[in-house]
Amino acid sequence: MQLVSTRAARLNGYHGIVPEGILSDVTEVAEKLRGLRVIHINATAQGGGVAEILKSLVPLMRDVGLQTEWYAMLPDDSFFSISKTLHHSLQGGSSVPSAADFTCYQAQNEKAVNSLKSMGVTADLWFIHDAQVLPMLAYMNSDIGVWICHVDTTRPNEEVRQMLFPYMTKYKRIIASMPEYFPNGNNPTEVVVIPPAIDPLQPKHRQMTYSQARQIMAGLGMDHDRPIISQVSRFDKWKDPWGVADAYRLAKKEVPGLQLAFVGAMTAKDDFDACEILKNLQGYCRDDSDIHIFSDPQLIGDREVNAFQSGSDVVLQKSIREGFGLTVAEAMWKERPLIGGNCGGIRHQIRDGETGFLVDNPSDCAERIVTLLRNPDVAESMGRAGKESVRGKYLMPRLLRDYLYLASDLVN
Repeated sequence: MQLVSTRAARLNGYHGIVPEGILSDVTEVAEKLRGLRVIHINATAQGGGVAEILKSLVPLMRDVGLQTEWYAMLPDDSFFSISKTLHHSLQGGSSVPSAADFTCYQAQNEKAVNSLKSMGVTADLWFIHDAQVLPMLAYMNSDIGVWICHVDTTRPNEEVRQMLFPYMTKYKRIIASMPEYFPNGNNPTEVVVIPPAIDPLQPKHRQMTYSQARQIMAGLGMDHDRPIISQVSRFDKWKDPWGVADAYRLAKKEVPGLQLAFVGAMTAKDDFDACEILKNLQGYCRDDSDIHIFSDPQLIGDREVNAFQSGSDVVLQKSIREGFGLTVAEAMWKERPLIGGNCGGIRHQIRDGETGFLVDNPSDCAERIVTLLRNPDVAESMGRAGKESVRGKYLMPRLLRDYLYLASDLVN
């Protein structure tokens, strides 16, 4: 296990950005938890939504008085392959790990716990994130833990769910992003709904003008004088990049000169099958020089992601499964018109026709792309409404408050 370092964060930095009532709530509940030792554990220190959340949530917990640390696993590629199968299966994938693979998964989690014990790591409350590290609490002999399920479990592979169910029962609470992921009945323990959030103070979300963003995109090979649509996400089958390409091709018949950018730097150490998805997508799109696929982390950092989210004429997140979809909130915060797949957490973030559009297929997506490109007043209004929705619901201090409320409930 590795201790993950984070930059300092200050709650008072959010004044004027987040509703003041949320900040007051945080201060009040944090005072009752001062000195509480909290440990967050996940699979990887960089890449993906969980690491994105923890690099802000952990230092904010420290700032308000909790002794908080974050540890990530250091497993090998075989473990990541197995855990990725579990990840996909919880979202409805058909693959099931073999008995030998599942034994390896258990052994890696037990090894990780032994590593923590050898380092003398203890906690009053454990927050364990996602299926990769789900078994860890069972090996800790602790009875105060919370498992955070960040994926869409609306239609899980039932065989895999049963394999993992005994580990879920070890936790005092399960956090789900949406209520439908754990419907009433046959749940392993009590479920609380806490949607994720983005941090407006992170470099990736610093204010960038449209013209600044277009210049950065031009430096990466985009033509800033022609319309640009983009999808910023991992290369993952549930993000449906092929459907995005199909929608673009249909829309381009109505909007000649349209360009598409896929932006997904390969940084997540546990994203074992992303290379295969990327290679497949490159083949699928090779016949169109107006489709740009960016995957090199040396080229795509926070500044470039910010540029695509701030400067694209339309931002897409056409997922077919989505635990929450932080990139939706990110683009809405930057006042861009957004089209999202009608699934999971995206459905809860977007009020269809008001803060964005929800679509079920490439044809519908193409129609909405054309509508937004031809009606800039609609796009502008939608962008403004989206930002205000994120301000009230999906910024980091609200997530901090909800975690503190849960911690108070469990330890008091």
